[in-house]
Amino acid sequence: MSLREARRDSALCLSVEGAWTARRVGALEPAVLALDFSGLRQLEIDCREVVTLDLSGAWLLYDLEKRATAAGLSVSYLGDRPPTVRLVAQTLGHDGESVVTRLERPLQPVTALGRSVIDRWQAALSGLAFLGETALRFARGFLDPRVWRPISIARHVYETGIHAIPIVALIAFLISVIIAYMGAQQLQKFGADIFVVDLVTVGVLRELGVLLTAIIVAGRSGSAFAAEIGAMRLNQEVDALKATGVEPIEVLILPRWIGLVIALPLLTVIADAVGVLGGALLCHYLLDMPLVQYFQRVEESVAEFTFWAGLVKAPVFALLIAGSGTYRGLQVRGSSRELGRLTTVAVVQSIFLVILADALFAVLFMEMGI
Repeated sequence: MSLREARRDSALCLSVEGAWTARRVGALEPAVLALDFSGLRQLEIDCREVVTLDLSGAWLLYDLEKRATAAGLSVSYLGDRPPTVRLVAQTLGHDGESVVTRLERPLQPVTALGRSVIDRWQAALSGLAFLGETALRFARGFLDPRVWRPISIARHVYETGIHAIPIVALIAFLISVIIAYMGAQQLQKFGADIFVVDLVTVGVLRELGVLLTAIIVAGRSGSAFAAEIGAMRLNQEVDALKATGVEPIEVLILPRWIGLVIALPLLTVIADAVGVLGGALLCHYLLDMPLVQYFQRVEESVAEFTFWAGLVKAPVFALLIAGSGTYRGLQVRGSSRELGRLTTVAVVQSIFLVILADALFAVLFMEMGI
């Protein structure tokens, strides 16, 4: 007998014995449902003699608790309440409402603000810890260059740099042609065709060359970093690296960071050259400007720091893109849906940081008079 009952005054004491498992629920349920609570005020449940109590049996006991409570009885346990029954109660809620339903309720404004602040603060601390650990691992490379893994760096330079040359060159050419065409339309009205060269040259070398290149690389390589590392997290390959004594930061993070820091300035130089060439072709065919005159004007319009003002931004943009992609990749947990979400977050975040950093550089150069 798995369920014995004893009545005294207005109390009912139930002794649960044996195995309450999924296989026996069908036989146990009629006995539980047959319990009569009329004239009772208290229900005591004794689970000290139970041998096995899985979730199916716990569900049956929790349903018994609900029925007794609905009948006006106070329910108590002799000894501790079984953990599986407590788990079922916490999952469904004491009033039978699911946890999901309760979480979907609108939060109070102060509670929502507090949770948001705490989440942002924890995210900031997590990001700082990631940056600090990566910087520490990078510094170790000065003592042991093998930490930097030159072969992996060369592969990432090839994948993020060499493979990106066609799309970067095409975008730089088209943007420079568009700028030259729009500038020529306006400047021709004032007979100032020659200043189209200044517009294209300064615009491409200082801003557009490096900015557009960084945005393309963020969409291309930043998303790839997040997706690759995220997939490794889902397949438990990162955990396998740790189990074998290999530090994931050194294997997965540093080569991508260093490779992109090398590749992005080189792509920027290519974008600058193609952009200036694109402006030259449009000025030659649209304005009948000789190429010799165009390049003479390029030399006159370029100041001492014009080229370097754009190129110096490239390593900073590369660090922002690589940092966002690898950090979001390491955050992937649980499902492919989370992988897609964090890959999107990595791309959006890296593009935002690149544009923000470009604005800060503009203010800095203005204060420096460059």
